[in-house]
Amino acid sequence: MDLLKTIGIKVNRYKPKAFQVAEKMKQELEKRGVTVYFEPDIATEMGYPELGLAFQQFAEYVEVVFVLGGDGTLLGVAREIAKYRLPILGFNLGNLGFLSEAETGDLSVAIDRVLSGNYVIERRLMIEAEVIRDGEVIESGVALNDVGIAKGSFGRMITCITYMDGVYLDTYSGDGIIVSTPTGSTAYSLACGGPIVYPGIQTLLLTPICSHTLTSRPMVLPSESVIEIQVTAVHKEMGITIDGQIGYDLKEGDVVRVKRSKDFALLIKWQDRSFFEVVRQKLQGESSVDVSRVGGNNEGATTYKNS
Repeated sequence: MDLLKTIGIKVNRYKPKAFQVAEKMKQELEKRGVTVYFEPDIATEMGYPELGLAFQQFAEYVEVVFVLGGDGTLLGVAREIAKYRLPILGFNLGNLGFLSEAETGDLSVAIDRVLSGNYVIERRLMIEAEVIRDGEVIESGVALNDVGIAKGSFGRMITCITYMDGVYLDTYSGDGIIVSTPTGSTAYSLACGGPIVYPGIQTLLLTPICSHTLTSRPMVLPSESVIEIQVTAVHKEMGITIDGQIGYDLKEGDVVRVKRSKDFALLIKWQDRSFFEVVRQKLQGESSVDVSRVGGNNEGATTYKNS
């Protein structure tokens, strides 16, 4: 196994203690002979302008990206660098930190684990969304978690006429609809009553938002399918969000097409921590416990060892 020589660090400057943690991380990595890069503004503010590197150039110079922030920061990084096939390790500076594998209190331990190759890389499915108006694609984007279609007016409804591979599925009237990946099944979809989907399952999840019919339920669909959603609403206030971070306005008759992306996110995960343990700790508030297991493994998605 080749030792890592360069690591890029993405810092969310708006998180408490972000610069303090970044400084400690730099020192720990350099002490171990690793070259570190930050984005130019962060490097300058930290007093190391020579370590500045445009984020778009990380793919040319670094082997792994450390993300200091919350899940939102990690989602943004994943979307931006997925096409470069760079592994990502999230260090949680946020609240929930469901996607972030490492905690800043164990900074040295996490760094040693990465440098010694004591981890797996999970290849997480991503989805691509297109907004089609009058037969033309006017907006597009890639999501790691989900694509949400929702109404903008409080107390009003939006109607989503939904198709899979050209076959009519159902018409949903309510606050909207979510198309999520297995990774996103523990996010907005879960809050709307959708199931938790094991990350290793290659599938798309369709979840209504506050549906106005008792028979509307989440659907688990093939990952290779193409989902098309035509939107209508009397009040004309509709929109689409990508990972809850990027938004576009929708008009009457617009079609949102969602399909599997050719890109995927590479998330660094610890081999001794299972997906179910994370669910229990992050979503149920359970403390770490020593549970004996018989057989099986702890990998939460399609994985391969660092080699």
